Amino acid sequence: MSDAAIRIENLGKTYEGGKRALDGVSFDVPRGQIFGLLGPNGAGKSTLINILAGLVTKSQGQVSVWGFDIDQHPRNAKLSIGVVPQEIIFDPFFTPREALEIQAGLYGVPRSQRRSNALLAAMRLTDKADAYARTLSGGMKRRLLVAKAMVHSPPILVLDEPTAGVDVELRQQLWEYVRELHAEGVTIVLTTHYLEEAEQLCDRIAIINHGKVVANEPTRELLGRAQEKNVVVTVDRDVMAAPEASCFEQIAVSGERQLTITYRKDRVNAGEVLGALQAQGLGIVDVTTRDPDLEDVFLSLVRQA
Repeated sequence: MSDAAIRIENLGKTYEGGKRALDGVSFDVPRGQIFGLLGPNGAGKSTLINILAGLVTKSQGQVSVWGFDIDQHPRNAKLSIGVVPQEIIFDPFFTPREALEIQAGLYGVPRSQRRSNALLAAMRLTDKADAYARTLSGGMKRRLLVAKAMVHSPPILVLDEPTAGVDVELRQQLWEYVRELHAEGVTIVLTTHYLEEAEQLCDRIAIINHGKVVANEPTRELLGRAQEKNVVVTVDRDVMAAPEASCFEQIAVSGERQLTITYRKDRVNAGEVLGALQAQGLGIVDVTTRDPDLEDVFLSLVRQA
């Protein structure tokens, strides 16, 4: 049994007409981690997830899910993964409880082992268990999709933009449940455009752009790649024009007595930046710094690619 929850080697997908969605993608998703799969729209994330789910046929490469090759053991591979799609797809004429029972039956889960009520409770849908699904709000429908993905207790859960268009309270409830699953040993693969979520939740992040992997590192190491840092300095007099210095990458007057300076921390430090201001006769009243975040790294890597 492989020590990787998902192993992808030289994966490629070319659609009819010649569009190449994935081009030699290779990476492992370690077991028991929350793994972020990020990229701009059209980068190939959904194609990759659909290949894992068995909905799209790959053009080249090897993929294994929980140690099962998706070509040689497709049934076991599908039993090992639950996918929450980005689109809200449901049958409007079934209740949430019926939807979960049917989904469990499709996976061959015996009645005695089904967890419909427990999943409804975890998704805070108990009071809507017997209502028609078409009467649910958008957030409730998305929670129902999460419950459907977990009916067969897969060791891997893929969340494709799970918080798109949902309110803050629901987002917090969903992440609380994801953390509980993670604590139980479930491997989570997350795609999201809310980069602050990925930064807070993910142990490791891969970034895809134009069908290629441009980064695949532990989150802390990935954040360490950002070299530009911002410092906001309040000075002791009004500033009409931004002063210049070789250690400034960018500088802007953001208030009558406030300057916002961008510098590269691999070339200079904050002390040199402040010293350059003092050398021009400006007194320092207050200083606020902002460390680079995942959005800075993401934009830098995507622009380079």
